Amino acid sequence: MDVKLLVGVIGTALVSAHYLPVVHAEEGGAGHYVPGALATLIDLPPTAPGMVFETAYLNYEGEVGTTLAGGLLAANLDATSEALLLGGFYTFEQQVMGAWYSTGVLVPYVDMDVTASVQAGPGMVRRHDQEAGLGDITLLPLMMAWKQDEWQFNAVLPIYAPTGEYKAGRLANPGKNYWTFDPTVGVAYSGQNLWNWAVHTGFAINTENKDTDYKSGTVWHVEGSVQKLFPMGSGLLGVGLNAFHYDQITGDSGKGATLGSFKGSTSGVGPVLTYLLPGANDNMVFELRWLPETSVSKRLEGDYIWGKFVYQF
Repeated sequence: MDVKLLVGVIGTALVSAHYLPVVHAEEGGAGHYVPGALATLIDLPPTAPGMVFETAYLNYEGEVGTTLAGGLLAANLDATSEALLLGGFYTFEQQVMGAWYSTGVLVPYVDMDVTASVQAGPGMVRRHDQEAGLGDITLLPLMMAWKQDEWQFNAVLPIYAPTGEYKAGRLANPGKNYWTFDPTVGVAYSGQNLWNWAVHTGFAINTENKDTDYKSGTVWHVEGSVQKLFPMGSGLLGVGLNAFHYDQITGDSGKGATLGSFKGSTSGVGPVLTYLLPGANDNMVFELRWLPETSVSKRLEGDYIWGKFVYQF
């Protein structure tokens, strides 16, 4: 055997053996579903005909021990992601199966900054990548809401399309290069006592990344919130908590999952601050949300910070 090849093989084995105890699941250490995406009143499917405009800002800073990112073995990975999402929804006057029916789309612009130690021959080198561009668009072909007095029952089908910029061999990619289908159901309560709460759960089902032959496992997620509203000025101020649990129920697979079939999980809880401005013909809602992860296994660990604005007219 060639000496250089032998050194490379031995080095790869040593590197893998050293980092395997802290290997993390899901390609890149995270999937399409983002905690905080569907939790409070601002996120619920509409229950009146017309248009809804939504914009959101998401900041996430996290770190992970070892993962495969862009097909690269990456250790001690630090990632910062900022995303600006613009979207809209239309609710039809004609109800379907007794529910208000809406469709919509969310388009993200993503700025990724990633630093990690990557495999280079027999050793590891520290590398930094930064990329910004179009992320993976969220299609919402089905949003259904059944309203009954103070209760609302919801069914939503987010589909994450691989429209974002992606390149194998790069640590920072605004897109993930695979589809995710995330059927979700939930219930919400909004009482005359100005207390409200909501719980939603779903399964994020991923397809394979064809460029890396890596298929991230299916994820079960549940998210909820509770808030108390207080009259303030011409609107209502909401103060409460948002919590989530995210559990990968099937392992990673495919030829590209060379480190094994791993399953990740994470939980978190944090405060939510909401301000509602109801009008005769339109409504505006502003929201700030902080979600620190408190219990993480085999995936990125960090904090989610959301800022959201919804205008219904």
